[in-house]
Amino acid sequence: MESMNKTVFSRRAFLRTTAGAAGASLVAVSSLREPELTLAEPQPTGPSDRVRFGIVGIGMEGSGLLSTAIQLPGVECVAAADLYDRRHDLAKEIVGKPIRTTRRYQELLDAKDIDAIIVAVPDHWHKQVVVDALAAGKDVYCEKPMSHNPADGLAMVAAAKKTDRIVQIGAQRTSSVLCAKAKELLEQGVIGDLNLIEATYGRNDPNGAWEYPIPPDLSPQNLDWDTWQGTAPKKPFDPYAFARWRCWKEYGTGVAGDLLVHLISGMQFVLGINEFPKRVSAFGGIYRWKDGRNMPDVHPVLFEYDNVPVYMRLTLGCESPEVTRFQGSKGSIELREFSVIFAPQAGVDLSPSYYSSSFPAAMRDAYVKQWHEEHDPVPGKEPAPQSITYNGNDYDDLRPHLWKFFQAVRSRKPVVQDAVFGHNAALGCHLANESYFRKTPVYWDPASQTIKSMG
Repeated sequence: MESMNKTVFSRRAFLRTTAGAAGASLVAVSSLREPELTLAEPQPTGPSDRVRFGIVGIGMEGSGLLSTAIQLPGVECVAAADLYDRRHDLAKEIVGKPIRTTRRYQELLDAKDIDAIIVAVPDHWHKQVVVDALAAGKDVYCEKPMSHNPADGLAMVAAAKKTDRIVQIGAQRTSSVLCAKAKELLEQGVIGDLNLIEATYGRNDPNGAWEYPIPPDLSPQNLDWDTWQGTAPKKPFDPYAFARWRCWKEYGTGVAGDLLVHLISGMQFVLGINEFPKRVSAFGGIYRWKDGRNMPDVHPVLFEYDNVPVYMRLTLGCESPEVTRFQGSKGSIELREFSVIFAPQAGVDLSPSYYSSSFPAAMRDAYVKQWHEEHDPVPGKEPAPQSITYNGNDYDDLRPHLWKFFQAVRSRKPVVQDAVFGHNAALGCHLANESYFRKTPVYWDPASQTIKSMG
């Protein structure tokens, strides 16, 4: 079989081909490289080092994961499972040779020649596939968000703790050199006392709002619709639910699970924390995409993480840059898709106080004169604060994240974004969704392991 072009475009990769990856141009610019990822030349691997994996789900995300994974040295896909038969053809096209394909993912779990499983199914199927894979002794890479609801997340964490298997969740920013640089700067204290975090993520197109084209041949004959529905309420065959499942809470987790989880995961990594938020208050609604969906297309959320207020804004109605801004008493660190910008601030008065305008003239003049005598710099030695930009690879690039997973499969060393990390990040999303639907602030109660309203 002839191999097809192995670049399967994600939304981000497709947009990058037209928009480019230029970093901001400021006073100082540095480039970041990925020291652990040296893949320009294939690395020799013996048979014992080779990781053989199977993939469950070859849809939009799964096809991108598959095409990226097979290009890593010492990694081989031997089998693929999907409930839609035409994706069996797609998997073989991507791999470029015959591989085993099936509708039943359990066949991959029973296979002795498979070391690891990549899980890229709709959110409502994550828990069952991951728990089953761990019980079968497989290492697991699971797409974000880890869970469809808090109970699923708790079950997945419990399953992971019962084994010595590697579990890595697929929000890639924990493997990014840009996030690592932001973390390093924050730990150095360059922005002083952290007091506020803001993050934005905005789209403004049908594709970005999950209005995906329906496969023309999709039918109950080539799709196991009953199994696909899983634990969701049963309904007649619905091709829109299949292709656009993120729109409905019965199958997905909306913009929170699709986009907010990236912001939360990256923020937690930069802060060096692994926790759920103390409280959450969310707003929003369905303002543009009135297509029958029940998940909001605009979703602003207020959190408290690590005793710091966090504001994250999600919208499918206006394009805006992906930015997370860490703000402190001595400046800010701005984390962007291709750059990290450190902008220092003096945090002191740079001129006499305008409050002195309320003084009588003689008093005001004396104050202003004294202020200048005490604060004016020596001529020629005026301060010139320097903003610094570090340019690097896309912080959502799959390649370094998958590479770390397969390296962990070989070395058995733990990963950063394990089941506990994934559960905590997903909990932030579930709390955001629950606050939106309840129309009240909420919090996670560890004692009852449930979401409760504040009041």
